[in-house]
Amino acid sequence: MVTREEVEGWLDRLAAEGAVYREVEPGLWVVRPGGALDVDLVVHYSPPVLVLRVKVMDLPRDDGRFAQLNRRLLELNATDLVHGSYGITDNAVVLTEALELEHLDFEEFLASYESMTLALATHLRELATYREDG
Repeated sequence: MVTREEVEGWLDRLAAEGAVYREVEPGLWVVRPGGALDVDLVVHYSPPVLVLRVKVMDLPRDDGRFAQLNRRLLELNATDLVHGSYGITDNAVVLTEALELEHLDFEEFLASYESMTLALATHLRELATYREDG
């Protein structure tokens, strides 16, 4: 099984490519991918899984916008996401991926991380149209 120290080593490898991370508590890191993507991606070492999660936006209060957003998130889950899925928690849209630690390697971790950051880079402009202030 992958250890917490191995995950931190993987984060060091991401940092060598321009990401910035900090450990906010043991086994819980906040990663800033760098570049134009202005998000905090949380990496949580929680055996038997490693969870990657990012808050995308607050939910709209307008019922019509809320319904349209829910439909669009389901469409994106079905057509655009290889790793992870959009969901709703605490009045916010999140993008989440859980990886089993038992046989996880850096390549699988990197594929999930890159899939999530690519999805965000691709979808954020469209999803912003559902915001109350958008």
